Amino acid sequence: MSDQLLWSLGLTLVLVGFAIGFIAVVLHFLRGFKSKGGNVRGGGVVIIGPIPIIFGTDKESVKFILVLSIILIVLLLVLTVFWSNVFR
Repeated sequence: MSDQLLWSLGLTLVLVGFAIGFIAVVLHFLRGFKSKGGNVRGGGVVIIGPIPIIFGTDKESVKFILVLSIILIVLLLVLTVFWSNVFR
């Protein structure tokens, strides 16, 4: 693959990620106007290198985010090893 194609693909994926995040925030905001109250659950993760920092409002959210972050880290490690072996 050419460098320009990889750069374009990477930039496109980043822009699509930002767009998905923006749309999710807007939809969540609009859904908040429709509901008359209730419980709000959520959480997040900040991955610094291979170490996830996880936070959340309840145990179920934290467990779910922990599983997703472990899957993401394993996928990242597998792709890193695969990519380094391909381009040696």
